[in-house]
Amino acid sequence: MPDIPLTMLALLCLAALAAGWIDAVVGGGGLLLLPVLLLGLPAGTPAVHALGTNKAVAIVGTSGAAVTYARRAPVDVGTAVRIGLAALAGSSGGALLAAGMSTEVLRPVIMVVLLGVAAFVIARPAFGTAPAPAGPVTRRRILAAIALAGLGIGFYDGLIGPGTGTFLVLALTAVLRLDLVTASATAKIVNCCTNAGALAMFAWQGAVLWQLAALMAVFNLAGGTLGARTALKKGSGFVRVVLLTVVFALVANLAYEQWAA
Repeated sequence: MPDIPLTMLALLCLAALAAGWIDAVVGGGGLLLLPVLLLGLPAGTPAVHALGTNKAVAIVGTSGAAVTYARRAPVDVGTAVRIGLAALAGSSGGALLAAGMSTEVLRPVIMVVLLGVAAFVIARPAFGTAPAPAGPVTRRRILAAIALAGLGIGFYDGLIGPGTGTFLVLALTAVLRLDLVTASATAKIVNCCTNAGALAMFAWQGAVLWQLAALMAVFNLAGGTLGARTALKKGSGFVRVVLLTVVFALVANLAYEQWAA
C-alpha cells in the first residue's frame, strides 16, 4: 500500500462509506470517491491508479447493495443481467473512442441533459412513485432498456463516466416504468456488470492498489448495504430527493471541470 498519512487514510475510508451509501440509493458515488482518491494518493501517483482503485472499491459496495436489493425488492434479475451485458459492450466501445474525442465538447451537452432531467423530475412529482409492474415487462420495453440503459449509457460510462448510476436509474424508471427503488435495485446489478469489465481491464494494466482498495472496500460495502436498506425503508419519495441532489451535484462537478479546473 502507498505511504498515506493516517488522517488521509481515515478520510479515504469515510469517503468510501459515504460513496457506498449514495451509490446504493441513487448512483453517483464516484462523484465523491474518485476526487478524494485523486487528492489522497501520494504525489506522482498516476491518475489511472486512482481510477483502477476506485473500481475495485466500488464493485464491492455495488455488489453488496445489489444482494440487499435482490432479497427485498421485486427485481427481475434476468432482465438486469441482459441490460448489464449490453452495458459492458457499450462501455467497451466508449472506452475505445474516448482517446479520440474531446470531453470538453461533450460536458456542456451532458449538463444540459441533466438540467432537463432535473426540471422534468421537479415538474412531475409522481415520476418514479408508481409501484413496479406486477407482471412481466413487455419484450419491447426490455429491448428499449437494453438499447438505452445498456448500450447507450454503457457507452457514456466508457467515454466519460460521471453519473452513470444516476442515468441508469432515470432510464430504467422511464423505460421499464419501475418505481425509483426498484430502478435503483436493477441499476446496481447492471453496475456490477460494467464495473467487473472495467476492473478486469485496470487489473490487467496493473493499475489497482489492491491493499488500499481492500481496506476502503470494507467501508464501501457497509455504506452500500446501509444505503440499500435506507432506500427500501424510506421509499421512492426519499430516493427522489437524493436523486435531485446528486443530479445538481453532478452538474456542478461537470461545470467545475469544464470551466474552473
